[in-house]
Amino acid sequence: MSGQLKEVRNRIKSVTSTQQITKAMKMVSAAKLRRAQDAITQMRPYAQKLQAMLSNIVSSASAEMELPLAEERPAERILLVPITSDRGLAGAYNTNIIKMTREIMKEKYAAQQAKGQVTILPIGKKGYEYFSRYGFKVVDNFWTIFSDLSFDNVRHAADYIQQSFLKNEYDRVELVYSQFKNAATQIFVSEPYLPIPRLENKENEKQSDFIFEPTKEILLQELMPKILNTQVFKAVLDANASEHGARMTAMDKASENANELLRNLKISYNRARQAAITTELTEIVSGAAALQG
Repeated sequence: MSGQLKEVRNRIKSVTSTQQITKAMKMVSAAKLRRAQDAITQMRPYAQKLQAMLSNIVSSASAEMELPLAEERPAERILLVPITSDRGLAGAYNTNIIKMTREIMKEKYAAQQAKGQVTILPIGKKGYEYFSRYGFKVVDNFWTIFSDLSFDNVRHAADYIQQSFLKNEYDRVELVYSQFKNAATQIFVSEPYLPIPRLENKENEKQSDFIFEPTKEILLQELMPKILNTQVFKAVLDANASEHGARMTAMDKASENANELLRNLKISYNRARQAAITTELTEIVSGAAALQG
């Protein structure tokens, strides 16, 4: 009986220690989440407006205008850019990004994958480790972006993607990431990146008109790469906030589970202790009765 009590005491001590770790990680993630949430909240409206404006201009451009980054080609060579985190303990966050990337390859680009024409450019250590381990074609130059997250580092990845598209190395590029909604909710999306998506012309719908100074061609050549860089940076900021939100939620749930486990262990410990005391009292009374008899 004493051995059983000692075992339960050790388990209580172990769970309490684990709970302290999960609570500390939750607090750290909450602090990081506030900064990440502020960054994406300020960035998102600006990036979305730029992206909508670019798509509108490309859609209304004349056939004679050369827009190499909006050139539609047969989708033979595909580049997917899954944005995961560098660390785990974030619930199913990384698993969902990887799962969505695999589903896109299976459902949209199965023929290209069979020919070995699908390449992965992972951003984040978890995605890089997974796709490298399972033998996918991987561009391994940019998976460390989160170790020093800045616009310049993200811009290098965006520049590589754009130059590769211009060189006809890839015909389609898609970003796979999580849009941050709140700490408990992430929306996993696949977003077309290149060629620049055109807006569908709907009947009786007014097209936005812009006045260009200097000419539209000159402005597009200058602004198009910058807007595309901003689009990637927005996706990375979304993923960064989603990671911290997912980790904070996971650690909060782990702390709640530890509380429940501690409650059950303490009940088991008290029952075992009471049983041990009852047994000892019974032995004492039996011994006294035997002596008197």
